[in-house]
Amino acid sequence: MTTLLALACLALATNVYAAFPDCANGPLANNTVCDTSATPLERATALISLFTLEEKINNTGNTAPGVPRLGLPAYQWWQEALHGLADSPGVIFSESGEFSYATSFPQPILMGAAFDDALINSVATVVSTEGRAFNNANRSGLDFWTPNINPFRDPRWGRGQETPGEDPFHLQSYVYNLITGLQGGLDPAYKRVVATCKHYAAYDLENWMGNVRYGFDALVSLQDLSEFYTRSFQTCARDANVGAFMCSYNAVNGVPSCANSYLLQDILREHWNWTNEDQWVTSDCDAVQNIYEPHYYAPTRAQTVADALNAGTDLDCGTYYPDFLGVAYNESLINVTTLNRALIRQYASLVKLGYFDPAENQPYRQLGWENVSTPYAEQLAYTAAVEGITLLKNDGTLPLSKDIKTLALIGPWANATTQMQGNYYGVAPYLISPLMAAEALNYTVLYSSGPGIDDPTTPTYPAAFEVASQADAIIYAGGIDTTVEAEAMDRYTIDWPGVQPDFIDLLSQLGKPLIVLQMGGGQIDDSCLIPNTNVNAIIWGGYPGQSGGAALMDIIAGNAAPAGRLPITQYPIEYVNEVPMTDMSLRPSATNPGRTYMWYTGTPIFEFGYGLHYTNFSATLSAPSAASYDVQSLVAACAGAAYLDLCPFEAYTVNVTNTGSTHASDYVSLLFVAGEHGPTPYPNKVLVAYDRLHGVEPLSSQTTTLNLTLGSLARRDDYGNTVLYPGEYTLLLDVEPQSTQSFTLTGESTVLDYWPQP
Repeated sequence: MTTLLALACLALATNVYAAFPDCANGPLANNTVCDTSATPLERATALISLFTLEEKINNTGNTAPGVPRLGLPAYQWWQEALHGLADSPGVIFSESGEFSYATSFPQPILMGAAFDDALINSVATVVSTEGRAFNNANRSGLDFWTPNINPFRDPRWGRGQETPGEDPFHLQSYVYNLITGLQGGLDPAYKRVVATCKHYAAYDLENWMGNVRYGFDALVSLQDLSEFYTRSFQTCARDANVGAFMCSYNAVNGVPSCANSYLLQDILREHWNWTNEDQWVTSDCDAVQNIYEPHYYAPTRAQTVADALNAGTDLDCGTYYPDFLGVAYNESLINVTTLNRALIRQYASLVKLGYFDPAENQPYRQLGWENVSTPYAEQLAYTAAVEGITLLKNDGTLPLSKDIKTLALIGPWANATTQMQGNYYGVAPYLISPLMAAEALNYTVLYSSGPGIDDPTTPTYPAAFEVASQADAIIYAGGIDTTVEAEAMDRYTIDWPGVQPDFIDLLSQLGKPLIVLQMGGGQIDDSCLIPNTNVNAIIWGGYPGQSGGAALMDIIAGNAAPAGRLPITQYPIEYVNEVPMTDMSLRPSATNPGRTYMWYTGTPIFEFGYGLHYTNFSATLSAPSAASYDVQSLVAACAGAAYLDLCPFEAYTVNVTNTGSTHASDYVSLLFVAGEHGPTPYPNKVLVAYDRLHGVEPLSSQTTTLNLTLGSLARRDDYGNTVLYPGEYTLLLDVEPQSTQSFTLTGESTVLDYWPQP
């Protein structure tokens, strides 16, 4: 064991993680593992049968030393690629030249605001293609621990910018397209890379009021677990065939996630049919250790690793498995069959990636540096930023008049570069700040940093007011930077931090056109800015990536048109005083105003799905094919379907007309359903379909089709079952409905899916 661990340390020091075994001439050459006609299960089983017990245990951590005597190289299972290849143990950027950078897309929260599934699939294809190119250069492994697909439940969460937003249906659509883009399809002969859905489950707290993610016990009802916290994970497993899952730090209803057989076996593998031999679960990093402390769930370290392995955590991101599985085996807490199962799943996954196959037989082993940061990828990064940027206020000042020649660009985000990437980022080929982009558009730009994001006092900032007084228009770029808190830290307030509101107010008194760029990953209360008539426009820019400055300035100048929609609710400041982060319930109560747009009973500053355009649109929704439908007849028509919730209900045509005469623009059709059916309290409305139309020309129309399923109309009961209820249903097109249609479901309530009971 000592020798192999030393080899692991050597691999760590030299970054040799991505070498391939030699199936032509190496020790494995004539073994079944190298037989391309055998199944992944047969090949992985043959490989693991050659390991000694010691070698098996040594390869249960993320930094796996391999088995040198078999010619099996060391392998690093931990790569990150949240919105592009990211610095992580397994992704190694060179200092210069080839493989010194990769495309850096916007953070998921901004890409989520695009509501463009085809865009997400294209972005994922680029990211995984670049990952393969890095792998072929021995600079990356093939397993990427992305995406973060937890719903953004609370605006204080430090990692919300890593997610696409708060709505479970939106997350399901986003993650399906992301995973199929990353892996190269639903079940390709060779996967491009393996994606990992994280953090399973009910994880959305870092460190709030002394409640720390490593020991937090999320108390979640079966209804909320089924309806909200796991729907995106169901899509990962059941529908998108993701290769890996990551269990989270927190416990769920008293059991740490990585030792939770209810989550990992009953729901994930059995109920969602996630049973392929090449699908495996990793812990979050040191989450196995946290089972012992601070969860204090297991009495000994040996019992800790046994609980995790037996529950279905196949890989330990950490050292607890390599350190203590031997003890657990000696104490008969685990058996070889369970240990083999975990390793076979992982190495069968490598088989599906072509790890043991000749390079010439595979579609991805030929990818090289020429496939990284291509002109197409660079344009896509820009497009993703443009599509997500969301216009929150505009009195007609935007796009800027051609008469404006001199801009005062002020604020802590005005010259942001790396900051535009958010967190989990790598080295970008370039980073365009708003200042750089404004200068590239031939404006005369006067720049001042002004106050910092969290400056607590109000000095005069004479330089900022000097440049503001000389300009034709003022752009203030500020907001928050949630990556400062991000992992291990949550926010306590959701107002504009520091002296920024006072500073913006002073700028507004100069009598110049004033545009405010609200940057950062979450939403903060803009109610101090909205009624100020001298704040002419507000743009939410999130973390827009390598081309973020260009995207922002092109929208301001009118070279691009905004059409993003908020993927999260902007709550008023007092929301944080009305419900603690530790309250996991969604529905309103005496101590909870309700969470997300579906359940919130207050008045949001800006609601989920809000976003303005540079033009006006009208949109109409086609009528249902009948005034009423019988529930039993609908279900009977789906007899034999694998999953009743996916059975088609009806397709609706949306006709969208750009009624303006000056600006072409994209338009996002959001379709909600409302009605009093199912368990009370009823949701305000629920998103059931969406699509993005591109480039609707002035005074012209486009159409799209939105497809509803039986699951679109269903609700979860108190036991988590998916039930189709009779009642009145109303379809609402857009946030402030432009068109509505109604129909009735008659008959008896019918269960479409029975949720496993603990």
